Amino acid sequence: MPRTLSTTPPPARAAKADRGSRRRARRRAPSGRSWRDLPMRRLTPWLFLAAPLVLLVTFTYVPVGNMLYYSFTDWDGVSPDRSYVGGENYTDVFTRADMFRVFAVSLYYLAASAVQIVIALYLATVLSFDLRFRNLFKGILFFPYLINGVAIGFVFLYFFQDGGTLDSVLSLVGLNPDHAWLGDPESANTSLAGVSVWRFTGLNFVLFLGAIQSIPGELYEAAQLDGATRWQQFRHIIAPGIRPVLSLSVILAISGSLAVFEIPYIMTGGATGTSTFVIQTVKLAFQFNKTGLASACAVVLLAIILLITWLQRRLVPDDRVDLV
Repeated sequence: MPRTLSTTPPPARAAKADRGSRRRARRRAPSGRSWRDLPMRRLTPWLFLAAPLVLLVTFTYVPVGNMLYYSFTDWDGVSPDRSYVGGENYTDVFTRADMFRVFAVSLYYLAASAVQIVIALYLATVLSFDLRFRNLFKGILFFPYLINGVAIGFVFLYFFQDGGTLDSVLSLVGLNPDHAWLGDPESANTSLAGVSVWRFTGLNFVLFLGAIQSIPGELYEAAQLDGATRWQQFRHIIAPGIRPVLSLSVILAISGSLAVFEIPYIMTGGATGTSTFVIQTVKLAFQFNKTGLASACAVVLLAIILLITWLQRRLVPDDRVDLV
């Protein structure tokens, strides 16, 4: 007797299919649209973004807008009266030579930034390999960046003072320098730039170390099987792999050297030729009550940093590197 195939599903399978159809029906809007098309569903991501956007606008874009407005006034920072003066503040900024002369001090910090990038890249490369106590050294290198800048300024103020820690250490090795480290512009700026190297090397170190560790380990294994040396691994694997992070570090170094404030302000107050553009701007606003002129200086500094960043991105674009 021939067998006939039944098209009726088993009871369990039929019940499961029925539950699935009811679930799909519930997900449909009354008009037949998918539940993902409902207004509340489309509004949900913006609800999560509302708080960060409010904070960003309140504490970033609103102050920048106020700064732009103040730069076109003669406001003294105290009086409720703000007279519109047009571009007089900007004319004053670009016609006074002393305004831009302080940028020469930034060259010390720019050179220090180059030194700290080289040191951080070397240490990150060395500690990315399997070494003893490497986690301990990572913590030691990153620790200075965690210290407050004001505290660092006071610590190194005693370090560089006459008869301080540096003079005491030098005297132990038979050197008795009769020199005021913060007494003349050249040695003072060099000393302050050295402090910035000590403080910010850890930040660059962490950036480089994270970028190096994101490179697939198979590449190192293949290079070792091919007999590649450490230098060849760095040149052909590590250097191309961390190019975007290296570009970011260069941008941070340039902008940071132009906007130095904490260390020279705490240690010297801008005296002995150590004043930076930011220190000069702060003094204009709070010491000489020229908030309008200080706002114009801040806008000019922001424009310079944005221009340098744009040029750097145009001259050295971040091309995607495929190492595999």
